[in-house]
Amino acid sequence: MPFKTAASPISALVIAAALGAALSQSAAAADSAEKEKCFGVALKGKNDCAAGAGTSCAGTSRVDFQGDAWRYVPKGTCEKTPSPTSPTGFGQLKAFKAKKA
Repeated sequence: MPFKTAASPISALVIAAALGAALSQSAAAADSAEKEKCFGVALKGKNDCAAGAGTSCAGTSRVDFQGDAWRYVPKGTCEKTPSPTSPTGFGQLKAFKAKKA
């Protein structure tokens, strides 16, 4: 007579949660691989992160096109995105000292 066991509902939930978390992390990694941080293109309060000293992160940029605040943009588009405060007139892959717009 074969030995049979029933999987507990709790075990099933734990497995489902672990699979969901793994899939979510995979999707986030794939999404970020298709984007890059672009400094100097965010509007006031619309940055994704990094907004200089005295700020906490997302949504804390103080002015439009702040040189030390970034937004995620599709990979390969940052240095083609207009930024009136950038030395080149376009977004930068690193923070910069903003010129007057």
